[in-house]
Amino acid sequence: MISLNDELAEEYLAECREHLAGIETDLLAIEAGGAEIDEEVVNRVFRAVHSVKGGAGFFDLVKIQELAHQAENALALIRSRKMVPTRERIRVLVRASDRLHELTQYPETSNQADIGEDLAALARICADVRTPTDGSGQDSARLRVLLVEDDFASRLLMQTFLSRYGECHIAVNGREAVEAFRGALERGQPYGLVCMDILMPEMDGREAVRRIRALEEEHGILSTHGAKIVMTTTVDDIKEASRCFHELCDAYLMTPIDLAKLLGCMKSYQLA
Repeated sequence: MISLNDELAEEYLAECREHLAGIETDLLAIEAGGAEIDEEVVNRVFRAVHSVKGGAGFFDLVKIQELAHQAENALALIRSRKMVPTRERIRVLVRASDRLHELTQYPETSNQADIGEDLAALARICADVRTPTDGSGQDSARLRVLLVEDDFASRLLMQTFLSRYGECHIAVNGREAVEAFRGALERGQPYGLVCMDILMPEMDGREAVRRIRALEEEHGILSTHGAKIVMTTTVDDIKEASRCFHELCDAYLMTPIDLAKLLGCMKSYQLA
């Protein structure tokens, strides 16, 4: 864990507060729209909360990550039109947003915070809503992994590791990755996990992730039920990490890759 006094952590917390600052206004706009969902506004709130969650995991801010994750689940139901944003539900989300802002103000003690009531309230508003099924069609019996890495040594290490858990395919740049992902969707054999380097020739990892998420949406798969995407990079820059989470990646690991951390990510996604 990086010290919360570290410059990277300070940048992340500042980014969090910036993301959270406009959420209440957007949530009230969503409430006003009722069943007529404004996709741009909902996606903006969803991406903001997802970015907060992703960075919290990066810094082991457990309670921030957990609360953001539950808020993200509720937003995913609104985003997929499975839950109407009623006044009661929006109030719960606003309170969760306020609580997240409070926790980011005092990160040193946030892991000791009692967020039980907040989590319970979020669970209640989702309780009567039918959770959307995983539209990806992923065969749970055999994990399919797309490894996108232009460095031979890193690629060999990760391919050897990932092949223990499933069928591992290789791409050496972002353009190849997008085409491989497109083909897999069209064949009805989507990838359950994508490990994506950021700095690559022809097309960088962020742009590739943006296009992969767009392909999923074209096939009716929202990011919460699509491939899990782990970004891998030498870039020690929380702003870059935040941008990646904004593109809806699920985790951000520094190279050289700690395989134990990668396995931890996979276990948290129930992929190992």
